[in-house]
Amino acid sequence: MKINLISDTVTRPTPGMLDAMMSAKVGDDVFKTDPTVNALEERVAQLFNKEAALFFPSGTMANQTAIKLHTNPGDQLICDKYAHVYNYEGGGVSFNSGVSCKLVNGKRGMMTAQEVAAEINPPDFYHSPLTSLVCIENTTNKGGGACWDFNELQKIKTVCKTHNLAYHLDGARLWNALVAKNENAEQYGNLFDTISVCFSKGLGCPIGSVLVGSAKAMQKALRIRKILGGGMRQSGFIAAAACYALDHQIKRLAEDHTKAKEIGVVLNSLPFIKKVAPIETNIIIFEIDEKVCSEAFFIEKLKAKKVHLIGMGQGKLRIVTHLDYTQEMHDKFLTILKTLL
Repeated sequence: MKINLISDTVTRPTPGMLDAMMSAKVGDDVFKTDPTVNALEERVAQLFNKEAALFFPSGTMANQTAIKLHTNPGDQLICDKYAHVYNYEGGGVSFNSGVSCKLVNGKRGMMTAQEVAAEINPPDFYHSPLTSLVCIENTTNKGGGACWDFNELQKIKTVCKTHNLAYHLDGARLWNALVAKNENAEQYGNLFDTISVCFSKGLGCPIGSVLVGSAKAMQKALRIRKILGGGMRQSGFIAAAACYALDHQIKRLAEDHTKAKEIGVVLNSLPFIKKVAPIETNIIIFEIDEKVCSEAFFIEKLKAKKVHLIGMGQGKLRIVTHLDYTQEMHDKFLTILKTLL
């Protein structure tokens, strides 16, 4: 039995999702005639109380489109030093939009309104980049699936309004945050100018993200998506997977969170684990005590038992629970951890 805990992107469509995909009504989405894509976009827009939405092949493309919507070349965006848009999107901020990032030294990928305000460049000081956008990631990937305090997000919104800044949410794992904190999508839609949400992580789809915002912004986003090569044809087949996920895969995210916390309890009990970051959702980030065993040795020992996970750099390892990580796998993995060394 192979246990893959590398990411929640390793999942495969369930039988029900495959049935939905195979029975989807499709058209040509480049001409906006795919009924399933149109239905998904309308549904997600309504979910977040936004005027419009646009379907993308990836969350990175959705984020990059949002950044280009809100900035001009030479501008600067503010984000936490752990932010996905800075660390894991191939330098697209600079390549696609000609924009630089002002990094905040926050906590677990989260920054405060006071920290954001301190990093805004004076708009009349033309020697420095013009600050035009604040980017938030919820949940935080490098922060170990941490969920933002909504009150702090509201305070940052006030800062944005005061300084005429756009406000974008990278909500790749926002579904996890909504379940973990008993929040709703409309709360976030009312707060942010644009939001990207991913369906190929916790919700188990093979591909797909959606960007939501105003009708004017999404019309502009359509052109940017084309420029980035994101136009798809009979993409209703994959949009059908996202529709199915909205109906069937959100509430079950709580199961992933429970398993992650149970793994955390075991890790904390082991003498060769130096530190386990707080666990709120489905991501566990932890450190090995190098005095007891090396990171490489630990990973190889797990591989020998058909358990796969990845390093995050700087001595940190990551485990991600997901739809395809069954209770049987979970029980076996906990036993493996307890008897590993």
